[in-house]
Amino acid sequence: MRSLKDISPIRAIAGIRQVSGTSFKKPFSISGPGTGWVGESAARPETTSPSLAELTFPTMELYAMPAATSTLLDDAAVNVDEWIAEEVRIAFAQQEGTAFVSGDGINKPKGFLSYARVANSSWTWGNLGYVATGVSGGFAATDPSDNLIDLIYSVKSGYRGNAHWVMNRSTQAQIRKIKDVDGNYIWQPGTRLGEAPTLMHFPITESEDMPDIAADSASIAFGDFGRGYLIVDRIGLRVLRDPYSSKPYVLFYTTKRVGGGVQDFEAIKLMKFGIS
Repeated sequence: MRSLKDISPIRAIAGIRQVSGTSFKKPFSISGPGTGWVGESAARPETTSPSLAELTFPTMELYAMPAATSTLLDDAAVNVDEWIAEEVRIAFAQQEGTAFVSGDGINKPKGFLSYARVANSSWTWGNLGYVATGVSGGFAATDPSDNLIDLIYSVKSGYRGNAHWVMNRSTQAQIRKIKDVDGNYIWQPGTRLGEAPTLMHFPITESEDMPDIAADSASIAFGDFGRGYLIVDRIGLRVLRDPYSSKPYVLFYTTKRVGGGVQDFEAIKLMKFGIS
């Protein structure tokens, strides 16, 4: 039997790109060309050019090197090789999931919560915008659902069609208790088995790597993660079975190269549980 691991589901909603090199470079247009109305015979002065930014996503290396004795491998009633490989795969998923949310970008992917944050009213490219609840460490005392509505409409309409909420189970438990003016819960379960619950008609992705609600915490994210966050995979899992270096043990040197970071800073917004 295996104890249940807290594996982040960010990979399921983020954009994914397979690469063959050490990094992935992506040009991104952050503003279009200048335009203007002119009369039939008016002069046509030169307009401004589109502004491009280059985003770089390096792939970082995850590794594990568990060991088992050759006697155990020979005599075990189960396939220990397969069991070790599966345990490492799950451990890797747990590690990378945490990095996609809060990784600092040093020898690991950069999580979306590690980018600079600014109030959405003064948002600029390269930062993630946030909407404050107006209360330190909590929702507004009256009409707390209004905070959620503000967060939804801080995201442009083009991103809302594929938007998800991202929060941990503690935050979701607090939201499940919020009711509308008619006494109905605003949180709704999935209509079919295995379907994600919804909040104001948008699906909820439960990630245990998101922080609990606290003073000035960014405990809820909302937006189109498929366009907003990019995961870069280099090949896949590699396993080197080494029976020579540490006799009588057999080493299973396992590596995986993965990177990640925000690729569209307009697509994801955060809720800050603070006054401003």
